[in-house]
Amino acid sequence: MKILYIITGLAQGGAERVVCDLADTMFKRGHKVKIAYLTGEVVTRPANEEIELLSIGLTSSVTLPKAYFTLSKIIRNFKPDVVHTHMVHANILTRLVRMVTPIQKLICTAHNSNEGGTLRMLSYRVTDSLADLTTNVSNTAVAAFEAKHAVPRNSMLTVYNGVNFDNFAYKPEAKATIVKELNLSVDTQIILAVGRFNVQKNYPNLLNAIHTLKEQLSTPFVLLIAGDGELRGEIEQLIEALNLSDNVILLGRRQDVPTLMSACDVVVLPSDYEGLPTVLIEALACQAQVVSTEVSGVHEIVGKYGKIVPTKDPMALANAIKDSLQNNDRNILGCLHVKSKFDLDLISDKWLKIYNEV
Repeated sequence: MKILYIITGLAQGGAERVVCDLADTMFKRGHKVKIAYLTGEVVTRPANEEIELLSIGLTSSVTLPKAYFTLSKIIRNFKPDVVHTHMVHANILTRLVRMVTPIQKLICTAHNSNEGGTLRMLSYRVTDSLADLTTNVSNTAVAAFEAKHAVPRNSMLTVYNGVNFDNFAYKPEAKATIVKELNLSVDTQIILAVGRFNVQKNYPNLLNAIHTLKEQLSTPFVLLIAGDGELRGEIEQLIEALNLSDNVILLGRRQDVPTLMSACDVVVLPSDYEGLPTVLIEALACQAQVVSTEVSGVHEIVGKYGKIVPTKDPMALANAIKDSLQNNDRNILGCLHVKSKFDLDLISDKWLKIYNEV
C-alpha cells in the first residue's frame, strides 16, 4: 500500500511526533510511505531516513495558489492508495485539492478540541463531503467538533494517538544525570512541563501556581520547562516579575524528553485546551506522577492515575502539584494503564483496518 501523510508542519509537537511514528511503523510493515508538510522547518522527523519528506512551501496567503498546485502534483506523481492528513490547514487544503485531483481515499484527522474559530469550523463543515472519513484524537474532542457543527453528528470517529513505548520508558539513572547537568542539589524535587510556548499551553497559569507553591514549600524544588515558541519573551518577563528565577529553568528544545520525564517527580500540563495531550501518555509511560488541567482527552488518558484540576485555576494547580510531590513512588500502575491503551502497534493496527475499509 502507498500512503501519503500530509501535515501542517513538522515542528516540535505532539501531533508531529505521532505522524512521524505512525509513518515509521507503516514503513516497517512494508508499505511505501511519504510525508508532505505545508510549512516551516523540519524539527521532528521519522526515524527511518528512507521516508521522503516533501515540502509544499506554504509561507503566506500569497503562496497559497502555488502550494495548492504543488500538493496536487505530489499526489498525482505518487498516486497513493491512501492520503491521510493531519491538523486543520492540511485537512482543509487537501480536501480542496481533491476537487481537481483524484484521491482514492482521503482520511482527515483533527488533533484538538479547538482547531480555530467559526470560520475554520465552517470550513470543516462545508468541505466535509470531500473526505471519506474525518477523525479526532479523543471522545471529548469529537464531541467538541459536533457541538461546533464542524462535522455531522455521529460521523466523526475517535482514534487515539499511538505512542512508541520503546522510546518512552523509565530510566533509573535519569535523576542523577539531570541533577548533575543542571547543578541541582540531590534533594531538589523536580517539576517538569513540556510543550510549546503558545497561548494554548497557558504557562502563566503554571508560573502563578509555582509562585504559590514557593510560599507553601520549605523543601527545595525546581520547575523545568522543555520547549520554545513565540511567547518565550513574555514568559521570561513573568518569571522575573514573580521572582521565580531561582525556581524555574527554561531548557529550550530538548531531544531527551524521556530522560527528563524519568528524572522528575511530577509532570504538569497547564493547558487551556488540547485534543489528546500525548505528553501525559509519555509521562505515565516513564512512570511519572502527573497533574493536568481538565482539557479534552485528559480523563481518557489519566483515569485514576493522576490529578486533574480546572483550567485557569493556579491555586488548584499548586495544591495538586504539592500533593503529587509528597508521593515519591514511581507511577507503575499509570504506566501499565497507558501501555494497554495507546501502544503504537495497537493504534497502527486500527489505522490499517480503517485504510482498508474506508
